Amino acid sequence: MNLVFKALSHPVRRSIVAMLRKGPMSSGDIAAAFEMAWPTITGHLNTLKEAGLVETEKDGTSVRYRLIISAAEEAVGYLMELMRTGAQEALPPAKEKGS
Repeated sequence: MNLVFKALSHPVRRSIVAMLRKGPMSSGDIAAAFEMAWPTITGHLNTLKEAGLVETEKDGTSVRYRLIISAAEEAVGYLMELMRTGAQEALPPAKEKGS
């Protein structure tokens, strides 16, 4: 889950996730939405893929990206539990000194 939160920490990656909520998109269509170099967009897409937030599929010569909702749902569920129970209850128990 740490990779999910790290991936979602960048505003461009959050924007890509929001775009993919509407349906799969080609890497070219995603890149066209941003004014940045292609390798930068590719890096963001790879980060999202490594976090399990997107998957790829070949579509002829292009690559299409699809949002994997289950990874996002898990992260949101964790945050909701954190808000419901409070931060201390959501954290793992602290190790005792000398253990």
